[in-house]
Amino acid sequence: MVNLSHSDNQIQCVSNFKELITTTFKGKVNALCWNRTLEGDFTEIIKKTTLTENITLLNPDDLTKLQLSKQGQLARTIILDDFNLLKEYGASPSINIIKCYDRDDAFPYFPTDVYSFHVDKSPIPTDTFLCTYHGDASEIVANSKADQKIHIPEIRNELKKLYDGPEAGFNAFLSEFFFDLHYQPKQNAEFTNLGIGNLWKLATDYPKSKVLPCLHRAPIEKNEQYRLLLIC
Repeated sequence: MVNLSHSDNQIQCVSNFKELITTTFKGKVNALCWNRTLEGDFTEIIKKTTLTENITLLNPDDLTKLQLSKQGQLARTIILDDFNLLKEYGASPSINIIKCYDRDDAFPYFPTDVYSFHVDKSPIPTDTFLCTYHGDASEIVANSKADQKIHIPEIRNELKKLYDGPEAGFNAFLSEFFFDLHYQPKQNAEFTNLGIGNLWKLATDYPKSKVLPCLHRAPIEKNEQYRLLLIC
C-alpha cells in the first residue's frame, strides 16, 4: 500500500482504471493512485529485450514477439492491458526500459533533468500517467513542502547572471529553459514513493487548472538496475 502518512492529503486512492480516469483532482489532491499488487516476471522482459541505449522504447509488437516463460507472459499481459486501456482512453503511452536518464550539468547549481523535483507542463488540459513495473519507483512531494527554485533568492541571483536582456524578458527566459518547472524540497520535507505496480495519474501544469501540479522526480538508478516503466 502507498504510505499516505506524509502526503499532506495530496493523494487519493482508487480501486480500478475507470475510477482513475473519471475522478477529478480537487483541493490539495493532485495525485491519484490505483494501488495494485502485480504478479509475473517483469525482469524477464528486460533480460529478453535487446538494450542498446540508456532508454529503450519497447514497442508493443516487439513485446508480443518475445519468447517468455509463463510468469513472463503474465507480466507481458499486464503491461499490454495497461497500454491498451490508456490508448483507448486517448492517451499516448510508451513502454520504456531505462538504464538512466541524461544528466544536466550545464548549470551545476540548477540541474533541469528529471532527477530534480519538477512539474509536467502542457498548453492544454492533460494528465501524466505512469507505472513502474520493475526497478526503483519515482517520488512525489507535497506542494507545501517545496519551493519553486526561481523564487529562491540565491538561485534567482545566479540565473540573472546568465540572462543578457531586458528585465521585462527575464520570466520568458526562465520559461524557455524550463527553470520555472523545478522545485527544491524544504528541509523537513518527506517524500512519497510511488511503489511498484501502482498506476498513477498526476496533475500537470496547464492554463486554468483548478489544482496545483504534482511535484515528482525520477529515482537515481542503483547498481545499473534497469527500470521498466509505462508513462504518458
